[in-house]
Amino acid sequence: MVHQIVKKWGPHVQEAYRADINEWARQMGPVFAQSPMDALQRAADARGFEAMNDALLGKAGAASAARAPVTPTAIGSPTTDLTFVPIPPCRILDTRLSGGAIAANSVRDFDVTSVADYSFQGGASGNCNGAGAAGSFYAAVINFTVVTPSTAGYITAYPLQTPRPVAATVNYSGGDISGNLAVVALEMGAAVNEMSVYSYADTHLVADLVGYYIAPTPTALQCQTVQTISTMNGSSTFTGTSPACPAGYTKTGGYCQAAAAAGRVVASYPNGLLHQCLFANEGPTAMLVTVYAECCRVPGR
Repeated sequence: MVHQIVKKWGPHVQEAYRADINEWARQMGPVFAQSPMDALQRAADARGFEAMNDALLGKAGAASAARAPVTPTAIGSPTTDLTFVPIPPCRILDTRLSGGAIAANSVRDFDVTSVADYSFQGGASGNCNGAGAAGSFYAAVINFTVVTPSTAGYITAYPLQTPRPVAATVNYSGGDISGNLAVVALEMGAAVNEMSVYSYADTHLVADLVGYYIAPTPTALQCQTVQTISTMNGSSTFTGTSPACPAGYTKTGGYCQAAAAAGRVVASYPNGLLHQCLFANEGPTAMLVTVYAECCRVPGR
C-alpha cells in the first residue's frame, strides 16, 4: 500500500516541491508506519494531494467522528459539587460571652460567613483564618458544644429561614457539657445571619468552625512551549521533530514554522509524545524551520 502511495504521489512531490522521491518517502516513513490499513487505502485512492495527506493524518476519521452524535457524560457540577476547605479550629460563637443562654424551646440566629470579626457573638477577634473573608459558602463544618443545659434535651442547627428539621445536632443531659461535630447547610441569600439554632432547654452554646464547603474555582493549566530549530537545505524537504515535554507535563498540541516565505509546511501531525512537521523549501536558499510542542499540566501535580 505504501508503495502505491509513493508511486502515485512521488511525481507530484518531485514536481511541486522539487524534492527527491526517495528522500520524501524516507521522511514520510514514520507517518506510514503509524497509519492503519484503512487510512493507507484512503491515501492510495485519494484524488488530490491534500486528501492524501488528510487520510494519513487521520483528518477524515476525525471529521466523521465530529459529525456523529455525541452523548456527553456528566463528571461533575459546579453548582452541586463543592470544594471542602479545612481551617484550624476557630471559635465563631460563645453565648457565655455574648447574648446569654439560649432560652428553652427557642431559636437564635448566628452569623457564619462574610465576617471580619466574630467577637460580637463571643467568637474570635478576627476572620477565623480567612473563613470570614471567603464570601458566602454553602455549608460549614462546626464542632458544637452545649454547656450546662437546664435539663435533658437537644439542639438542632439548620439554615436560616428554613423549616426546622426533625433531627438533633447535639443531644444533652441536664448540667452536662456535650459536643458533636456537624455539617450544617447555610442560608445563601442576602440575610446578615446564615444559621439558626433551636434548643429544647435553656443552655449556653459554643461553636468552633473547622472548615467549610464552597463552590469550586476552575484551575487554569500551567503550559509552556518547547521547540526544535533545524536548518532545511534549499530546494528540499525536511521532517522536523519537537523535543519531548518536560517531566510532569503532557503534550496538548504542536505547530510548525518556516523562517522564509519559500518555506512551506506540508504536514503537521502528532507522533506519540512528540510533534512532527514535514517542510518543503521551494527556494534555493537554506532556511531555519521550527517545530513546537505545547506542554501543559495541572498546577501542583
